[in-house]
Amino acid sequence: MAARPVSRMLQRVLRSSVRSCSSGAPVTQHHHGEPSRTAAEGLSRRRQFLREHGAPFSAFLTDSFGRQHSYLRISLTEKCNLRCQYCMPEEGVPLTPKADLLTTEEILTLARLFVKEGVDKIRLTGGEPLIRPDVVDIVAQLHQLEGLRTIGITTNGINLARLLPQLQKAGLSAINISLDTLVPAKFEFIVRRKGFHKVMEGIYKAIELGYSPVKVNCVVMRGLNEDELLDFVALTEGLPLDVRFIEYMPFDGNRWNFKKLVSYKEMLDTLRQRWPELEKLPEEESSTAKTFKIPGFRGQLSFITSMSEHFCGTCNRLRITADGNLKVCLFGNSEVSLRDHLRAGASEEELLRIVGAAVGRKKRQHAELLLMLQDSPPAIPSISSQDPFQIQGIRHRVSFSNQMGTLWKGGWLLRTPVLAQWRLGSGCPQRHCSSHLDSNANPKCLSSVSQAPATPSGPLPPSDQLTHVDTEGRAAMVDVGRKPDTERVAVASAVVLLGPVAFRLVRENQLKKGDALVVAQLAGVQAAKLTSQLIPLCHHVALSHVHVRLELDSTHHAVGIQASCRARGPTGVEMEALTAAAVAALTVYDMCKGVSRDIVLGEIKLLSKTGGQRGDFQRT
Repeated sequence: MAARPVSRMLQRVLRSSVRSCSSGAPVTQHHHGEPSRTAAEGLSRRRQFLREHGAPFSAFLTDSFGRQHSYLRISLTEKCNLRCQYCMPEEGVPLTPKADLLTTEEILTLARLFVKEGVDKIRLTGGEPLIRPDVVDIVAQLHQLEGLRTIGITTNGINLARLLPQLQKAGLSAINISLDTLVPAKFEFIVRRKGFHKVMEGIYKAIELGYSPVKVNCVVMRGLNEDELLDFVALTEGLPLDVRFIEYMPFDGNRWNFKKLVSYKEMLDTLRQRWPELEKLPEEESSTAKTFKIPGFRGQLSFITSMSEHFCGTCNRLRITADGNLKVCLFGNSEVSLRDHLRAGASEEELLRIVGAAVGRKKRQHAELLLMLQDSPPAIPSISSQDPFQIQGIRHRVSFSNQMGTLWKGGWLLRTPVLAQWRLGSGCPQRHCSSHLDSNANPKCLSSVSQAPATPSGPLPPSDQLTHVDTEGRAAMVDVGRKPDTERVAVASAVVLLGPVAFRLVRENQLKKGDALVVAQLAGVQAAKLTSQLIPLCHHVALSHVHVRLELDSTHHAVGIQASCRARGPTGVEMEALTAAAVAALTVYDMCKGVSRDIVLGEIKLLSKTGGQRGDFQRT
């Protein structure tokens, strides 16, 4: 996860000592001076633009490129009751002293100012806005502002079901709920807190109260939740949801890192393979979303393409942080302190000049974003989710999408059976966990016998020399540059002997650390993709599929693990499969070590591999 790099970014944002914060003019001189010549000239150019185009909109909120900023996002707090791994470290981030945060009256004063100048939509954000005690009162007072058409809120949903009836009465008209996974254990892994059922309860409550569509924001991250795209979209069949897939903004320290970015086109290609009838809806002016709908579905889906296809040219958004700084661009570091001027007694006209000067400095496209797009790699092509592996003797697996639909049709998600039944068919007495969530997959998920055809040409004989050693006996990577690209498949296994006590706790999902099978499954998938970073002389392989499956063996009080990997390239994937199985086994040990240290890991071995010049391998 990118917790540490992103936490550094947040610390820069939240610490006033590190961010570039401009007050527009020194507070001590503000009452006596006019705006600078540059600011005055920028304002003059914008007024000229308005005269030429006859736009009845505030000059102070119109930038030098003619963009009219009618949408204001106000952060009510820096605090959050979750610790999302891509957002902040587990211990949180340094918070601004309470005295430096905007008071309720200051928030409303600034909101009135912006609405009077033409803002007709305000969205309340955070942190998590619903942990602010007076959030209902703030919504009620905003609702009284003449000219304000929409009051929205972006929330993680934990407190939504409890507060939404009051918020609706107060005047809340739009809801965005953040949810990055439909797997409860993965939710807990991502946000480092429990609460999946509360979020789902909040979504249900919003639908019950008539919000339509209910927007669900999903940040898509490679290696974490891109395998759930189909499941999210399946929810829109019977529910008035707008599932919004947001391209992950992979900021890593002082540079952009694209390894976790899943582009809009890649996501769209994946969905079109399942629903070729997917149709695009007309885009609203200044919309950040590209919206699609599947004919016959109640809801819709959208893509926020902030990385691959930016929308700077139609941006109409301004942001006020919890400590009162105006940001004219999400990617920009410069901020203007409205709080300081407000507390220094600035008049409404003086505040407007400060806002106008900040808006006038807004760039056509932020420089960092421009450099990022120039350096961005081409979109990674979508890979079909068809699984060529099958292992005999594994019972039928109900698709997650179908189970979710059934639960929703039942009318109340929290009345569902235990978590194990979300992964398995109901009534199955034995727990098992599979990383594969393709609803169209064969009921038998894996097979020790690969269906991939053997290479027609004769295989090379096994080498009688170590391939990772040069002629002088030194370690060296194999040069695969001239090898042909072929379909490569490998299956590996491992066994963890738990003993009766730990086995019972795993089977009943009673471990204090959480669900050992799900956490180990996720660890195995992650490990497969990081093999080249763990094993020094392994080549990096762009895996098209990773499947980790864990099953309980009550006879031996053991967990059986099978990991399969697939890729097309010049080198095999047996190391990826072995690494996945081994790390999944180590994770089971870690989850259970508090119960027993008498746990044995063993039988880590390659079961089969196909593809490559040396032919196929099948362990008998």
